[in-house]
Amino acid sequence: MAASSSEIQRKRLFYGICLALIPTGSSFALVSNILVQLKQQFILTNYQVGLIAGAALWGMAISLLVLGPALEGFGLKNGARMAFAGHLVGITLMISAVTQVGNPSAFWILMLGAATLAVGNGMIEVAGNPLVAALYPEEKTTRLNYFHAFFPIGIVAGGIAGFLLANYGGSFGNWPFQLGIIYIPILIYGYMVLPQKFPKTENAEAGLPVREMFRFTLTSPLFLLILICMGIAISLELGPMRWIPAVLQNAGMHGILVLVWTSGWMVVLRLLAHHFVDRLSPTGMLTVGSVFLFTGLFLLSFVTGLWTALGAATLFAWGVAFNFPTIVGLVSERLPRTGSLGIVLTAGVGLGAAGAIGVPLMGKIADTYLARALPAEQTESVLRQVDERFPAYIAEVERVGAETAGYRAADIQQALDATRTALAEQQRTGSVQNDATANALRAISAAPLPTEPLVGEAASIVAPAELSGGQRSFRYIAWSAIVLFLVWGMMYLHDRRRGGYRAERLEHRRETVPRADAPIA
Repeated sequence: MAASSSEIQRKRLFYGICLALIPTGSSFALVSNILVQLKQQFILTNYQVGLIAGAALWGMAISLLVLGPALEGFGLKNGARMAFAGHLVGITLMISAVTQVGNPSAFWILMLGAATLAVGNGMIEVAGNPLVAALYPEEKTTRLNYFHAFFPIGIVAGGIAGFLLANYGGSFGNWPFQLGIIYIPILIYGYMVLPQKFPKTENAEAGLPVREMFRFTLTSPLFLLILICMGIAISLELGPMRWIPAVLQNAGMHGILVLVWTSGWMVVLRLLAHHFVDRLSPTGMLTVGSVFLFTGLFLLSFVTGLWTALGAATLFAWGVAFNFPTIVGLVSERLPRTGSLGIVLTAGVGLGAAGAIGVPLMGKIADTYLARALPAEQTESVLRQVDERFPAYIAEVERVGAETAGYRAADIQQALDATRTALAEQQRTGSVQNDATANALRAISAAPLPTEPLVGEAASIVAPAELSGGQRSFRYIAWSAIVLFLVWGMMYLHDRRRGGYRAERLEHRRETVPRADAPIA
């Protein structure tokens, strides 16, 4: 049951739900930071790690699209409880995959954990966006930008922690320890939010019948157009942000620092959102942002050093900073009769498109161009030498033991199996430029043989190819930003002709659902 305004601690509830976005941002940064480790330890393709990374997004969409429409039934507080449970269980499942190295089930445990974690992330969106709108009905877009500033804050915090652990933490730099950091903000927001009393959703407070909310939402052409744009916009935001660390790492850069830089800009811009709302209006902000988005993505596909990467990432950050909260705010302000359903569907379609299409598509494009970038003659030579020499390492460890040899037979066997799979594929197709070869090179470069020159040679072949494939994926998806520019630009010009942007308010229907108390002060 919703509490009266006098029982609600508005500030604590608002800041608590803001803090609940930190696990979402931290998990985004840290999962991005460990993609290379996952590829090497579990011998996965870019497409497979793209599916894991994508699961952390489409799992959010499940929350938003399946559970979100039922929000009026189970209420905001139960939504926050489900988020807390999803966060705890998801992180624990992902970390447990470390016990299944070498077992194909490890991939599915990682997938399930990432999806469960994402359900928790999604439930924060399900509960948080309508909660913010209910707490601050007069300044939705501004407050939603403040709320969503805590997503990049989480990325910055998680990214810096992941960087420090990976580079200076010794054994604590292993991916399970990096993910374990996320337990900290989960427990903090649970303490701040779960004991609190929650208000009604805005449409319940206004007396908007649920049937009318569904009818209007699902039949509004403008809402459906915004949904399409949301899917494109969030795919162009979260897809590249998921891949930036992994791609730029192959150029010898600390890609996670570029992601932190990008997220830092997003924090600053979202916290200053009220200035842009006043001067540009939401549709103007989205129009200008689409120009920066295209430019930043296109330039990221050509960067060769840290400074050029930071420059391109800055333009990219300016392009994506306002997308998510401003589009959600646009729906709530221009189409208030869509109620909480409009908010959760908008967020759900955006995250679902990013997770199910954007991130895996970038991985698929990267795999395609990675394979083409492999030098055929040198690659085949490395594979054949590994096939000849690595069995001796296995025999050695079986003779003297793992402790004396300094490595496990299973680690070498993984590389050898992947190599023989690649050679079989080469014999079948007549080419080494394929996914099996890329997997073999990753496995060889991860082999714990510091004195074996083939390990370094394999890494020197696959790293430039990984970079080439990843950057091509940035370039190819950048053109979708042109669609956003056209749609937001037309809406902005339409607003100008009408005398400027106008937010609409729901009229209260006392005879349908009586209000128990006055609005929250």
